[in-house]
Amino acid sequence: MLKRKLLTLSFFVAVISFAFLTSCSDSASKDQSSNKENGKTKISITWRGTGESDNIRRYLEEFEKKYESENPNIDIVLSPIIASEGDYFSKIALALKSPSTAPNIVSEDTFMLSADANAGYLKKLDEYINSWKEWDMFVENLKEGVMGEDGSIYAVPTTTDSRGIWYNKEVFKQAGLPTDWQPKTWQDILDAAQQIKKSVPGVIPFAMNVAKANGEATSMQTFEMLLYSTGETLYDTKTKKWNVSGNGILDSLTFIDEIMNKQKLGPSLSIALSTNYGSVMMQDLLPKGKVGMVLDGSWNIGQYVEGGAVPLDNPEEVLGFALFPTQNGEDPGFITMSGGWAWAIPTNSKNHDLSWKVIEAMSTEEWQSKRANYEGTLTVRKDSAENPEYASRPFIEVATKALENAYFRPKSDLYPKVSIEIQNAVEAVASGSLTPKEAAEQFKKAVTDLVGKDNVN
Repeated sequence: MLKRKLLTLSFFVAVISFAFLTSCSDSASKDQSSNKENGKTKISITWRGTGESDNIRRYLEEFEKKYESENPNIDIVLSPIIASEGDYFSKIALALKSPSTAPNIVSEDTFMLSADANAGYLKKLDEYINSWKEWDMFVENLKEGVMGEDGSIYAVPTTTDSRGIWYNKEVFKQAGLPTDWQPKTWQDILDAAQQIKKSVPGVIPFAMNVAKANGEATSMQTFEMLLYSTGETLYDTKTKKWNVSGNGILDSLTFIDEIMNKQKLGPSLSIALSTNYGSVMMQDLLPKGKVGMVLDGSWNIGQYVEGGAVPLDNPEEVLGFALFPTQNGEDPGFITMSGGWAWAIPTNSKNHDLSWKVIEAMSTEEWQSKRANYEGTLTVRKDSAENPEYASRPFIEVATKALENAYFRPKSDLYPKVSIEIQNAVEAVASGSLTPKEAAEQFKKAVTDLVGKDNVN
């Protein structure tokens, strides 16, 4: 009798559990991908949000209003993830794993795209791209950034960028430096920083990302800008070997040490290691003349124009943007690391065809131009570059010129892990916990252990 009761109870619990799980699964799927309300299909768009000064949200809100008015059967759902860059990548990776959490459209940093594609998280877009006439209007080398190792296209580029040295012209005047400044070597940068330190007390001479907390900004925007300007690269695409022993690695870490420690030309560690470093530096200290120079990206143009976080009446009278020079003035004279973001469709989401239609709409000349103008980024379409509003933006000429000598991060699944070792080395030097030589040795060992001794040089 007892056995029968237990079997009956077990059966009852199993039925209830199955019903509960089925209900949760159905609910989650509807919430994320295919939920319909009042005959409308929801298409969620996820990107890395930045809070109140989120220019992407401003752009998407305008797009949402227009698209929904023309497509009454679609409900665009804006779903930003407000997080640091590193945390965004982690949260996206988790979200993409499940149909219950995957958004319909996701913003992918192109350096992470190859890893996410190889993990099976992103849908191949070849079937759409092959019949899409607009694809011919995209800048050719940017297409490589959204291509997986298998040669398939996994996303559509939305923005690209360049990097250089922002500087405050009033600080330069006070220091006796030219307001049309263009350094030809690393030494020119150090000399200008020393001049500011001597002539304009209380002003930070030079700043750059050095914190692990700031993730890829530290790897790409600081270390790789320095490394590639020595003439070396991080990864040899022909031999598929990683650079762990080049002189450029030690030289790059030595430059960071000179700025932060030896010559004390950088910000305090409380600022430099803060997760708010970027907004503090570019929205507060630079436009107010509290820092002389900042190594940062062209997208900051969007901060200083109308509608930006800190609009300036005439940005080019207040600030300058200089190309980043090669180490000793070697050809080609200047370089930039370039990257960007792209719209992808998660494999685990539903309504792929409708999601593609939304991406198509966001990728027209009109909306690509708007995106670039909202954010201050560089356009990914050839015809958008001719848009009058875009072409008339401040600093656009020099920011675009930087792309003539642009380099891109390695297209390897291992790059994100190598990038973490770069961040470890940079912060260790900047904080004074390791010498440049010690940090270079630590980097060499860590990367060799990571990729294998047969894959380094």
